[in-house]
Formats: sequence, C-alpha cells, structure tokens
Amino acid sequence: MNKIIVENLSITYSDGVESLFEISLQIPANQITALIGPSGGGKSTFLRALNRLNDLADVANVTGKILIDDVDILDPALDVIALRRKVGIVFSRPLPLPLTVFQNVSYGLELMGEKRKNVLNDAVERALRLAELWDEVKDRLGDPAYSLSGGQQQRLCLARTLSLQPEIIMLDEPTSALDPVSTAKIETSLLELKKDFTIIIAPHNTQQAGRIADQVAFFLQGKLIEFSSAEEIFTRPKDIKTQDYISGKFG
Repeated sequence: MNKIIVENLSITYSDGVESLFEISLQIPANQITALIGPSGGGKSTFLRALNRLNDLADVANVTGKILIDDVDILDPALDVIALRRKVGIVFSRPLPLPLTVFQNVSYGLELMGEKRKNVLNDAVERALRLAELWDEVKDRLGDPAYSLSGGQQQRLCLARTLSLQPEIIMLDEPTSALDPVSTAKIETSLLELKKDFTIIIAPHNTQQAGRIADQVAFFLQGKLIEFSSAEEIFTRPKDIKTQDYISGKFG
C-alpha cells in the first residue's frame, strides 16, 4: 500500500534555480525509503515539500501533486498545521529546546492544549521508549536537555516528533554528526519504528541506506534518476549514473 504518491513535482526557487524536475514516485507505508545522491541534488527540498516547509522558503513556483492518503497536500486550502503533525521531520543537527528533557518531549502536546499530567507522562514515556532513549534518561527527566550527549539529543528530537504521533517520519541526515554507537542506536530505533510509521530518510552516506532501507531513490541535480528496492539499487542498478554514484566514482 502506498502512503505517498508524488506526480510530476517540480519546484523553482525565486532566484530562478529549479531544484526539482518532474519528480514522480510512490512511497510505501511501513517501510524505510532512503533518498541518496550528492549534496545539492534535491533531497532536502523533496523532504521539505512533503510537509510544506517549502512554504517558508523563497520558492517561486511549485507544480505537480503530492498525495498523502489520497489527499493532495499542495492544495492551498489544506490545514498545514495538521499536515505537519501528521508528517514530522528530524533535522541533521539536534536542536533541543532550552528546557528539561521531559519538557522537550511534552512541548508539542502542551502547545496544543494538553494539560493533564497523566496524559503527558504517558506520552513522554512512550515517545522516549520508541526513540530507544527511555532507559538512559528516565532518571534525568528534569535535567536540561543540553546536558545529554549529542546522540541522546538527536534521539530526544526524534522523541519530540514521535510524541505528536505522526504517521510519517522524515529524517534529514540524522546521524551525520554522531559517533558509530549513537548512529547504531538510531538505526535500530528506525527499524523498529517502521512497524508503525512510514519513514523517509536522507542518510549521510550510502552505507546507511544499504543497512536500513527497503526502497532507495537516487537524486542527481534535481532529477530522480532511479527508484527501486534497496537490493536492486545496490546490486542491479538500471542506470549507469546510479552505478557510478554507488561505486564512488563521484559524489
């Protein structure tokens, strides 16, 4: 079952630079889809399009369709706030709020008006468990979030997204600044999370895509060169440019 269907998506920035050219692909539910390709290829722009964060950028023109559960999210009448609750994003650099560990996770719910302590407690514990962080911070919930290690802060940001119970989780190079142990913990968490969520990740290297992805999309200079199962992309790519990128000839 496809969670997201993208049809002929093109995005042009106000300076005339066209970041995406006629992108069409179908992203299955409850799988990990990885976006790979050199820097500047359009991966981040594509991610931001999926929850309308490009609305906040200097974008001149967007054409095509993005259907999530058969609803075109590019419709001007769409409730963008509701969309961003449904489609959460975690960025490459962990950005915890200047609050406690607990408050970082509960912040979104409290902003929406949830005040019941038992509901907040349950939501925070659930989100931290899903992010594979609960056992490490359950006795430190009142500590400043900035007292956590870099890897813990990144998982805290993931928990903050999970607390709002999105259906889709997007991650833009979430482990690019982390050590191998922290990276492994996030990858383990994502492999568990896909049972309940649709996950789209722009990993910081192709090796990570090979470890965790079910589907892989290769972006190059704003174009989707190839989209297939991870096994096919890494063992039987159809396009020579995909083969060259994976083999390290450029990128």
